[in-house]
Amino acid sequence: MTQQYAERATAAALRGARNADLRDLVTILEDHRNRKLDVVTSASALSFRDGNVQVEGIERQITQEGVTDVDGTYRPTAVADEGIADKLKIPVGYLRRMRAENVPLLDENVNAWLHQDPQRKFMLRALRGDSGPGMQPAVGVARALMSDSYKVMDNLDILLAALDGVQKSGHPTNVTGCDLTDRRMYVRVESEAVAVMAPELLSGYRSPFDGRSGDELPIVSAGFVITNSEVGAGAWSVTPRVVMRVCTNGLTMPMDVMRAVHIGAKHDEGVVSWSEETERKELAVITSKTADAVRTFLSREYVEAKLREIQTAAGKPVAEPTKTIEHVTKTLKIGNETKETILAHFIRGGQITAGGVMQAVTSTAQTLTDADQAAALEALALPALTAAAAHG
Repeated sequence: MTQQYAERATAAALRGARNADLRDLVTILEDHRNRKLDVVTSASALSFRDGNVQVEGIERQITQEGVTDVDGTYRPTAVADEGIADKLKIPVGYLRRMRAENVPLLDENVNAWLHQDPQRKFMLRALRGDSGPGMQPAVGVARALMSDSYKVMDNLDILLAALDGVQKSGHPTNVTGCDLTDRRMYVRVESEAVAVMAPELLSGYRSPFDGRSGDELPIVSAGFVITNSEVGAGAWSVTPRVVMRVCTNGLTMPMDVMRAVHIGAKHDEGVVSWSEETERKELAVITSKTADAVRTFLSREYVEAKLREIQTAAGKPVAEPTKTIEHVTKTLKIGNETKETILAHFIRGGQITAGGVMQAVTSTAQTLTDADQAAALEALALPALTAAAAHG
């Protein structure tokens, strides 16, 4: 592959965040909003050129924000490549290989499938490139190729509406960390005011980070995670979560998630722009549902009930740690590198029980730099507890 194509084969990535504070997250989301472009168009207006999405033949759109130029070049993110592969039924592994090794072949394949059904409608979610007055339009970012019935629910709107719901719930809370990837937004919220003693769960446990003892600090705090995807990688949701004070391990409860799928009516062609009234109604529902969820998840009764549910399994001894963790990670399809980290955290944690395996999974999740992988691993903590307790 030539250097020219090596550069073109590199997929775009949006400005993201890992363990950011709320202010930094809002700043990034405001930048995304200022540059966003959502357009419903037929396949005939789309093509691939040098591995990028080319939009041609769409009239300028006049919206409340002014005149919008749609035609241009947009470099796909890895998520957009997955969407393109899905919509055109190209194996995603093959598409990635073409991007890495043969971009002209990638162009040829994508264009052939787009042209086979030129009237088929898609929604392209993109960000405009940065360019000053009088300058050539900069290359933008293609974030996702989606169904034309996708309901647009932007991260910033979801965040503000959800935080409004948190405030309306009346519970004192703190945002303890925010992640933003090409796929999802994660906002972790904790209430130290809802603190529950968990001496059995934390007996004999030590933080793998600083060695603090769970016997000396056997407390968990109630909390939850607000999640959204702007690119079809998951519903808007509020998932309950408890936090171990001794090590800040987070244990999510996916079985109790409150969620809303992004499916709506088909859009007309052109730039997608919701009316203020429609947006207001949609966001009011999110605010109300979030307030209801917070009142449930931040109740002492809820947290105590969840701890009782897991306590029996958590206390099961682990006779052969290496074999048990091998079994757990194989069962849950956790990779070898992460498996080794989980084993190391289990040993440092000193809790030779199924609960210790659960803690090792959640503490390992904290060390991952990829926020999507971290969230996925944390969500496996309870299945890991079940698998470890069954294996012994």
